[in-house]
Amino acid sequence: MLFQHVEGFLEHLQVEKNASEMTIVSYRTDLIQFFDFISDKYSVSRDEVTEEMVIHKSVREYLSYLQLRGFSRSTMARKLATLRSFVRYLCREGVLQGNPIAAVSTPKQEKKLPRFLYPMEIELLLDAPDISKAGGIRDKAILELLYATGIRVSELVSLDIQNVDTEEGYIKVTGKGNKERIVPMGKNASLSLKMYYPMRTKDLRKGSNDNETAVFLNKFGQRLTARSVRNIINKYVQQVAINQKVSPHTLRHTFATHLLNGGADLRSVQEFLGHVKLSTTQIYTHVTNERIKSVHDKKHPRR
Repeated sequence: MLFQHVEGFLEHLQVEKNASEMTIVSYRTDLIQFFDFISDKYSVSRDEVTEEMVIHKSVREYLSYLQLRGFSRSTMARKLATLRSFVRYLCREGVLQGNPIAAVSTPKQEKKLPRFLYPMEIELLLDAPDISKAGGIRDKAILELLYATGIRVSELVSLDIQNVDTEEGYIKVTGKGNKERIVPMGKNASLSLKMYYPMRTKDLRKGSNDNETAVFLNKFGQRLTARSVRNIINKYVQQVAINQKVSPHTLRHTFATHLLNGGADLRSVQEFLGHVKLSTTQIYTHVTNERIKSVHDKKHPRR
């Protein structure tokens, strides 16, 4: 019976791999979904799913089922990666004698370029908050910091006050796998944070001691959530009428794209973003290649 090993696998990820809480939740959801599919297919409970049921054919059928339900290829690939990781764990633990799904191929990925904002659009967004109000001062600091550093929204909301140096213009970020990195934030984000800190002190008095280290607080003095940051961004996107969907990750894409367009090298951008593999950062070269082609078209005498 395989399902009983799921919690052991998740514990292994947390302890041995330093997986984040979000990753654990995602893996658990993916595995439960797969076991639910198999249990329906063979008319058994999750706990009765055996290794004879988890084979190449049943996993291919599962991927087809996901496709029919409208899941994107990238989501299907992630769910397959979760299952592969679980099966490898079972092999290492001696639960399985061999890997029954090793030959299952990953769905071919669509080549999607990351969405980003043009300089004029990001300027409109950064100037949208009304800094005559406390909420606007906080929101501007959030937008400035996201664009200045390219940090993830999860990294932003977990940022603590002792890890921010507004004088030197640096923040210390804890990213995926609990890996720390130092990221410069520049003068505009530093100034916005300095302006926000007195407002933060007022909000802090409304909350509990549990939130006293958090940089960004809501009006109740509690640590801001990722959902709240998304809502804040949506509010200002609608206000300035930017005609595309903008998320915190869009600002991360914008940060990377603008750095590369400005001449930054790929390795430096990799460090700023906290990517383990350079190949993850290389997607932005597709965007900058469009700029290079545009320059060639405009400037070459034989265009």
